[in-house]
Amino acid sequence: MTEMLSYLGEMLTYPFMQRAFVAGILISICASLLGVSLVLKRYSMIGDGLSHVGFGALAVASALHLAPLLVAIPVVILAAFVLLRLSENGKLKGDAAVAMFSTGALAIGVMVVSVTSGMNTDLNSYLFGSILAMSRSDVVLSVILAVVVLVLYLLFYNQLFAVTFDPVFARATGVKTGFFNVLLAVLTAVTVVLGMRMMGALLISSLIIFPALTAMRVCRHYRAVILTAVLLSVSSFVAGMTVSFLFATPAGASIVVVDIIFYCIFAALGAIRAR
Repeated sequence: MTEMLSYLGEMLTYPFMQRAFVAGILISICASLLGVSLVLKRYSMIGDGLSHVGFGALAVASALHLAPLLVAIPVVILAAFVLLRLSENGKLKGDAAVAMFSTGALAIGVMVVSVTSGMNTDLNSYLFGSILAMSRSDVVLSVILAVVVLVLYLLFYNQLFAVTFDPVFARATGVKTGFFNVLLAVLTAVTVVLGMRMMGALLISSLIIFPALTAMRVCRHYRAVILTAVLLSVSSFVAGMTVSFLFATPAGASIVVVDIIFYCIFAALGAIRAR
């Protein structure tokens, strides 16, 4: 434990690691909170679809020399709203709409990057993330928006709980289910865009899915699942960043590997408990 703390202290002497930790911990908390509701509502793949839309938006913003987050955030929020409306209207099944947006946006992003800067490290940083790509302004914007996500989630916790478990009953009791579904989609869109700079388009959905699924292997109550998911998400981020620093591995991939290890441990504990 002492050795781990010494490694953390050494990492945090670097400014780019300080930026990554501040933004990463906040994003991990947001993703795990939203992930519980999305997994229970069977919307977990929306994070993957939105991340690909974000990749396309980031690529276009880079080609036009615009601020990446200021372009990507409204585009991904619009995509989240459109996906939700398509699913509700029944014009496209939810998984079909996500697949269409996901592959289309990814193709556009790859085309833009290849035409403007070539298939080089820029593409890798968009797809797999790069903590070095996070500027001070990105971190400031990430902190502001992450705080907004957390505040909105806490303010509307009861309504989101009702919409997650029984939308029909929630609607009957006067809860505006449509509004809170849109709110959930918008909060997810913002969180996905914030996390993409570090995790990349291909891995950001893991921050949403893994902590929730892992917590559900052992916990049975909603509040316990949420608290455990948050703890797992932050722990996975810190451990993954430490592994990345020690062995010079990609930060996003390192975090996901730690997530997988936690999932296997909790799955085993859940199986033992079931006996």
